[in-house]
Amino acid sequence: MSAPTKHRSAEEIGRTALGPRPFPELGEQRAAADLDSVDTTLANGLRVIAVRRSSVPLVELRLRIPFADPATSSTGSAHAARAEVLANTVLTGTATRSRVDVDTELALVGGELDAVVDPERLAFSGNALVTGLDTLLDVLRDALTGATYPNEEVERERGRLVERIRLARSQPNVIAREALQRHLYGDHPFAKEMPEADEVAVVTRDDVRALHAAAVLPRGAVLVVVGDLAPDAAVRAVEGALGGWTGEGTAVALSPLPVVRGGDLLLVHRQGAVQSQIRLAARGLERTDERYPALQLANLVYGGFFSSRLVENIREDKGYTYHARSHPEFTPGGATLLVDADTASEVTAAALLETRYELARMGLVPPTEAEVDTTRRYAIGSLLTSTSSQGGLASFLVNLAGLGLGVDWFLGHPERLAAVTVEQVAEVALEFFAPSAFTGVVVGDAEQLSPKLRALGGVTLP
Repeated sequence: MSAPTKHRSAEEIGRTALGPRPFPELGEQRAAADLDSVDTTLANGLRVIAVRRSSVPLVELRLRIPFADPATSSTGSAHAARAEVLANTVLTGTATRSRVDVDTELALVGGELDAVVDPERLAFSGNALVTGLDTLLDVLRDALTGATYPNEEVERERGRLVERIRLARSQPNVIAREALQRHLYGDHPFAKEMPEADEVAVVTRDDVRALHAAAVLPRGAVLVVVGDLAPDAAVRAVEGALGGWTGEGTAVALSPLPVVRGGDLLLVHRQGAVQSQIRLAARGLERTDERYPALQLANLVYGGFFSSRLVENIREDKGYTYHARSHPEFTPGGATLLVDADTASEVTAAALLETRYELARMGLVPPTEAEVDTTRRYAIGSLLTSTSSQGGLASFLVNLAGLGLGVDWFLGHPERLAAVTVEQVAEVALEFFAPSAFTGVVVGDAEQLSPKLRALGGVTLP
């Protein structure tokens, strides 16, 4: 009988007789030098971006339709409610297909198709086997040009939406997000990400059909197709299926947002809360700005990934939070920098102090060469990883298209990141991460939080 195997610790495995075992060199990150793609606009105004990605015999489809209120070029409460019902019922029946027919036909080609809406756009997301592309496109065409919105489906989905909205509004993260949006943008329609439950409850089938006719338009919309097929063939398939999709006018985009300006935070009372949500925001840079790559790296240094300064401070060192991050958000006509952290009530003020401290340190103790190099590798690697699948690439490209960009921006971004200098990162860190540039909200129990936040300053109390 052999002797039992002695298990070695990680430290023992990592050492040799000559000392610690060296880490292997990181491999070179290689971006796609070129992609076989076509970017064109059909006669009906629909922009089509088709990209060949041959990893698996599938095709991914993403359709983005700007979806502000066609009557006012904004999204009021009634529009938001009707848009939510529309997105949840647009695939429930047409003149030639029932909901069951839609699901069955897609299943037979290994596919699916979904629709979602937000203040900016109505979005369709689907996939299928390459051999099922024609079926996927035909189901999409049927929904875009002939959705009937059966009354029983509208009533069923409307009821489900009412319950989901009521549940969501009890969630701390939703409360914090809505409070931040109101604080930043007031009554701008972008701030209305979720309609009121009572507004949804009165939406009728006629309301939804009228909105579809007025707002589901090809001109101004963009369709991205990524899959194992030639881009020219994909465009021909799209044109054959959707060339007859027409409508008067152009899909309505949201008006630009007001510029985010620094100022006091707003304390939003949530009675009895044992945890607080800290949400900060400042002006960011659009992807087309030549300084954006430097700001992207500066954000990663500050709080954009697990080894960032903010996470090391308030999560790893002090244990104030399990969740902390900073990230850009691209908005109509601009961009913002967001900082999120959830903390226990008793350490909320301390966490906010350290969050501000790390903001100031970005300018006073600028990122080092080692920090910049680490975040550069992370930025390039995460971009390549997130777009390595057909679905990831399709989603990324449709978001770029919503900003007026295309495949060329995606292909050139790793090179732009590689060219950023430590000095450029330091410059944007000093300008964009100054504590005075930020505003935001703290959501929590005001009775517990007010004494310390009053002492800390820079917070408007209820």
